[in-house]
This record gives sequence, structure tokens and C-alpha cells, in this order.
Amino acid sequence: MTDMSAAMAKGGAPAPVLRLFGWGMLAILAAYLIENVCVVWLDFQGARAILSGGGVAMAALYLVGLALAAFWVLSSGSTPLRRDAARITAFNAYLIRSLFWAVFFVGVVDAAIAFVRAEGFLTNFMDAETAILYGQSRFLAPTFHAPLIALGFVFGLFTRTLGFTWLTLLIVVAELGIVFSRFIFSYEQALMGDLVRYWYAALFLFASAYTLLEEGHVRVDVLYAGFSQRAKGRANAIGAICFGITSCWVIIAIGFASKTSVINSPISSFEISQTGTSGMYIKYQMAAFLGIFAVTMLIQFVSQLFEAVADIRDEPGRREPASASAQ
Repeated sequence: MTDMSAAMAKGGAPAPVLRLFGWGMLAILAAYLIENVCVVWLDFQGARAILSGGGVAMAALYLVGLALAAFWVLSSGSTPLRRDAARITAFNAYLIRSLFWAVFFVGVVDAAIAFVRAEGFLTNFMDAETAILYGQSRFLAPTFHAPLIALGFVFGLFTRTLGFTWLTLLIVVAELGIVFSRFIFSYEQALMGDLVRYWYAALFLFASAYTLLEEGHVRVDVLYAGFSQRAKGRANAIGAICFGITSCWVIIAIGFASKTSVINSPISSFEISQTGTSGMYIKYQMAAFLGIFAVTMLIQFVSQLFEAVADIRDEPGRREPASASAQ
């Protein structure tokens, strides 16, 4: 790490246009997500309403974001591309590990509540009216899920592991629990399968950005494997812009297009599965996982773009993926 930091400190020639493109992309992403929250939950008019005389606040949000991105690029003009890439990756790593903690906390607590609810134990601890609330997702989401998600982001500040290994272990343990309870004790509740699917979806969708960072995705490299480092950089740069960033924006634009879109609608209605009171009330979060996948991948593709152009320019401090280091 010391050698890499020293190499990055040497840097390379400034790249203001590319940096403005990358940081501007992230600023637009942040503004878009904030706008989505304001439109869906606070009934604001979207930026597109500026054409009919509304949506001024949301349109201003994009301008402020782009202005901040431009200010950052201009005020740090000598920053090497690899240092920018490392900063973006570090933020993405924090986001992902916090989300892993969040799904761990929510999964354990919601599964426990689902078990007590399915077995009819709630009335042993509370009155009937309160027990009814524990069968409503609109009560559970703000009362339990939201604080647990916030707790996950707090834990993310103090941990460094991304959590793939232990989440995989938890999935195996949960699946093993289903096998034992079903075939040995002839007992099964819908919540058991819900927990496995919940953690399984989080594992694969949240880990995608890390897999991209470590070059772990399947790549048809009949030609790529024989490229020089600069040629690989050109291929990665073109791929990041034309395929990676574009694909992520398509998912984001369709998923968050309106209040009734495929991601917004389940989240805003706190949608649950059809398993009744015996299941977990986390289906709405699994709809959000697709949006999280696109957002974290988009962030990582911007980082990859910076790294790819640094490779083209043969700048020092190239980061070797763990898969390559193991070889």
C-alpha cells in the first residue's frame, strides 16, 4: 500500500474533461435519486415539469450538483485519475458493506417477528390491537426496518470487510435449517424460504460492483487476454461508457421512472409476498435491490473508466485485482 500511494502521488497529466464527465455523472446520479425521493414521497414536481412552469426546485438540484462537480474538478486539477478512482471505490465499498449489515439486521429481526406472528405468540406479549400492527408492513417498515438499515450504515463506518463470506455462510446455515426442520421435524414456515431468498438476492446484487472491481465477472477474452495494457485500457474505457454506464442508466431510468414504476411502486406501497402472516415483510426491499445494483455498478463503472484511461496514459500506481494477484 505504501508503494502504491507513493506511485499515485507522482500522478499523471491532468484530465479535467474526463474528470468532469465522471464526477458530473455521479452528481447527476445523486440529484436523480434525491429527486426520486422528493417526487415519490413528498409529492414534488419532477425536473421535467420545468417545461410547463414547474419543477424549479428539482431542476435547480441538477444544476447545483453539476456546479459542485465542476468546482471539485477545478479546485483539484492536479489530482491523478487513479486517486479519484480510489476515492470513488472507497465510497462504494462503504455503501456496499453498510447495505450488507443492513440486510443482516433486517433479516434476523424480521424473521423473528414473522415467526412469533406465524405461531400466534404476539398476543402473549401485547394487546390485540398492537398485535394487528405487527401484521402490517406499513408499521414494520418505519418502526423496525428503517432504524435497522440506519444501524447498518453506522456499522459500515467501523468495519472494513464487505461481508460476502459471512453472508454466504448465513445463507448456507439458513438453507440447512430448512432441510433439518422440514425433513427431521416436519416443520416449515414461509419465512424460512423468504430469509434465504432475501439474503441470496442481496449477496448477488450487492456483490456485483466488488466483482467488477476485482475483474471477477465472466469476460469473453479471446482477444482481450492478448492485448497490451494500453489496449486493455481502451477496451475497458469503451466498455464502461458504451455498455456499463449506459446499461445502469437504463435500469435506473426505467425502475425509477414514476411512482408506478417497477421499483418505486413496490417500495412506496411496502409490498409483501402472498404468503400471508407466515412470511417476512421484506419484498419491497428486494425490489429496491435492483436499483441498488444499478447505482453501485454505475459508481464502480465511473471508477473503472478513470482507471482505464490511466492505463491508456500509462500512469503509475495501477491496482492489480485480487484474482490477478492470486495467480
